[in-house]
Amino acid sequence: MRQKVVTKIEANPLLVKQNDANAILRVAAYCRVSTDSEDQLESYAAQVSYYTDIIGKNPRWRFVKIYADEGITGTLAKKRKHFLEMIRDCEKGKIDLILTKSVARFARNVVDSLRYVRQLKAMGIGVYFQEQNLDTLKMESEMVIGFHSVMAQAESENISANVKWGIHQRMRTGTYAFRYNILGYRKGENGEPEIVPEEADIVKEIFQKYLAGDTTDQIKAYLEGNGYLTKKGKSVWSKGNIYSILTNERYCGDVIYQKTYVENCITKKVKRNRGELTKYLVTNNHPAIIDRETFKMAQTEIARRGSMRKVSDKTITEQGKYSGKFALTNLLICGECGSPYRRRTWVRNGVNRKVWRCVSRVDHGTEFCKNSVTLDEEKLKKAICRALTVAVRDRKEVMDLIVSNLSYAFTGENDVLDTYAIEKQMETIRGEIDGNIELLERTEGDKGRIEKIIERQTNELAVLREQLKLVQAKIESNQSVNTELERIKKLLTDDSLNFDVYDDRSVRLLIEYIRVMEDGKIVIMLKGGITIEERVE
Repeated sequence: MRQKVVTKIEANPLLVKQNDANAILRVAAYCRVSTDSEDQLESYAAQVSYYTDIIGKNPRWRFVKIYADEGITGTLAKKRKHFLEMIRDCEKGKIDLILTKSVARFARNVVDSLRYVRQLKAMGIGVYFQEQNLDTLKMESEMVIGFHSVMAQAESENISANVKWGIHQRMRTGTYAFRYNILGYRKGENGEPEIVPEEADIVKEIFQKYLAGDTTDQIKAYLEGNGYLTKKGKSVWSKGNIYSILTNERYCGDVIYQKTYVENCITKKVKRNRGELTKYLVTNNHPAIIDRETFKMAQTEIARRGSMRKVSDKTITEQGKYSGKFALTNLLICGECGSPYRRRTWVRNGVNRKVWRCVSRVDHGTEFCKNSVTLDEEKLKKAICRALTVAVRDRKEVMDLIVSNLSYAFTGENDVLDTYAIEKQMETIRGEIDGNIELLERTEGDKGRIEKIIERQTNELAVLREQLKLVQAKIESNQSVNTELERIKKLLTDDSLNFDVYDDRSVRLLIEYIRVMEDGKIVIMLKGGITIEERVE
């Protein structure tokens, strides 16, 4: 006959303890206030005082701890540090019962609320919600707590909707609060943004260096080397921080609202607004550190560098890399195969020599590029300086030609080419009018005839002036033209400009590309299509 074996399975001591009228329970309390305003902090202090007192008065309870989160959202448990600490202490067996004011104080997220109630119940730990008079260990159904959790979440969603509506109204009217989380600004005595001069100088230097050709790595090294501090007072700069300064419209006095948005009040995940919601641009919102044209030029330069393609078929990606170290890296092109030139170091007899060579020739030998020449760097720079010295001898003449040709290249409008011709014609007519006025003053002959000539010339000048206005309007309507021309104008009107010594910044601004011919001659194409030839020797 088979012998039966009986094994005793002891009851869960935690559950027995809860039902035992004489058992001593280790009790903790959880408090939360959703903002850190003064009124709410008073409520928080009152809750802590209340639970400390109520637990101490119950002879069956032993005080463990008050777990309290200040100014923390109730919709996400993962953001509540002390709530999670309480759960960990429960898992370690330090707590038998948790007291809290209401379901809404415990969690405003239905999923979190039910999840943690179930988790604690499985460990034999009860949660007592005073406002609803609910003890989770004595409930046979989760329906009641689920209902209260839904109500708490709905309240959060309703509050969130009301807050969003208020924010959107302020955005529409341009009265939304300015965020002082960027370098260069602080809140003034009148409550409006004001510029911090020493911080603004750092911002200006960042823009100037970037437009002069520096990379974010080079700017980072410069800022750290000179001891400049970030908005947070740190001496170490990140490239991301520098890039955010270069792309932040607030530096030119504007502000765009709703560039990001919160997905919903439960997950609180912040997303970049790529068109899902309306954006609001407020111009002239506050004092500008950078003028609008400089800011536009920086955005154009960022786009230009980002659109560069690879130069060698040995690279892995298709994306090219902008070189802030050498301007010629982005300008020098082989006249035979069209490949870019790259800087190389030759070592002969212990002497380093810097040269520029065709990438195709370097990668594949003479298979695709048989006749490209190797250029000595110092001789190349001297040749470029000679060419630019000749080209900008008459700066106004060069500027007018560049404006005319570059404008045509961007707009495709034939009459834009007439800009230079119209201005020259107007200058000639003005000279003739001045001469005729002098003649009119001293002549004793037929003054009426001279007056008619002056009148006709004045009318011609007025017609030409209107033609010039139309042409200039077409140019000004094109942002790409404006930003490029402004950079060139600033350079050519700089009294300190000269080409006795090679300068990367000037080369970047004035030269479109340099084609290296097989006979050692270089053809320099200035911005706008003006060409100059020079021999490297």
